[in-house]
Amino acid sequence: MALVTGTDFLIIGSTDVDRSVKFYGETLGLERGKQWGNMPGYEFETGNLTIAVIQSDAFGLEFKPSTNPLEFRVEDFEAAKAELESRGVEFQGEPIDSGVCLQTFFQDPDGNVLGIHHRYAEGAPPAAA
Repeated sequence: MALVTGTDFLIIGSTDVDRSVKFYGETLGLERGKQWGNMPGYEFETGNLTIAVIQSDAFGLEFKPSTNPLEFRVEDFEAAKAELESRGVEFQGEPIDSGVCLQTFFQDPDGNVLGIHHRYAEGAPPAAA
């Protein structure tokens, strides 16, 4: 019997949960789910993973921005990138093309690193000649 059977949610810390709720809901356009009772924690749905944005100090946690990107799957990379830019998102550097996917990174208002990702091929990239 497997001890772990899935992934329920990922927590993103914030220093200003109201600002973060606006960013994840309006800027990224994620569907807002439930609030954690009266606590400053809010869930957002992505289709396969729930993201919980919390006011870190209200849960007794020290806030530290995540430097490992949370990647959001998009169907049309260029259209998603352009739409997010029109909503004020500033991307860091040029998009990365691995030979099977495109991705690029940005930050939420607290400095947590996020990204958009589109897989356009299966398998490993072709070997260098």
